[in-house]
Amino acid sequence: MIYLEKFVFPCKDDEFNFFAEVKRECYTTFYPFQVIAPHEKLELDFEPITILYGGNGSGKTTALNVIAEKLKLKRVSVFNQSNFFEDYLKLCICRLEEFVPESSEIITSDDVFDYALNIRHLNQGIDHKREEMFGEYLDSKFAKFQMKSMDDYEKLKQVNQAKSKTQSRYVRDNLISNIRTKSNGENAYKYFIEKITENGVFLLDEPENSLSPEMQLKLKSFIEESARYFGCQIIMATHSPFLLSIEGAKIYDFDSDPVEIKHWYELKNIKTYYNFFSKLDLELYK
Repeated sequence: MIYLEKFVFPCKDDEFNFFAEVKRECYTTFYPFQVIAPHEKLELDFEPITILYGGNGSGKTTALNVIAEKLKLKRVSVFNQSNFFEDYLKLCICRLEEFVPESSEIITSDDVFDYALNIRHLNQGIDHKREEMFGEYLDSKFAKFQMKSMDDYEKLKQVNQAKSKTQSRYVRDNLISNIRTKSNGENAYKYFIEKITENGVFLLDEPENSLSPEMQLKLKSFIEESARYFGCQIIMATHSPFLLSIEGAKIYDFDSDPVEIKHWYELKNIKTYYNFFSKLDLELYK
């Protein structure tokens, strides 16, 4: 499914003319101005799956944030902005093929990290409460308690529970199970499959972070199926060789000047992996 058909970023002349018009030459930082700034307007045409590839500082994450703000997508984490961000958005042009559903969202690596951190904090709280309940069980089991009024009813129930159950059963029945039943990588993958729902535009910023190669392959399959069967459009910034090889994805190389469309096996990152393992293979068989 294609909702966003085209997005046009301003060129250097557009940016220069804007600042000449508003007479803000005294400023030296204009983020997101001067980050992408091609000599000609940068026009991105989108497929059901489109990938923005490039090294650190190439502008691919900035491009995702600009697209997300222009489309007014939901987001969880804050991102780099400046007083000029709204001005920059006015210079950008987007063409929609379909109305963007409300379920659409930008998902960043910070979102995934915060999600894992929240689970960790919640687990720590559960672990602390569990220790308290061990002591509570022993106090209740051997307590010489007599109910004197209805105010003591809850305490009576606690004492009766402790006397009729083992310590582990008492804790299990009164405390939810620890949520941390999966690794950080598994929880990260779970976060993506819960966030990416049917019929929406989803922008993913380096989703491979926290994922093992095996989990990246699972995410690759999930993204392919989401676009093919569930009406999703995915726009993603990534370095992952596994995600770069997604079937049918259009890849824009932000390391090229100007930005070019390339096959995944033509990218510098993939060639680096290939050369590394080829050299390692030759050394092993000497």
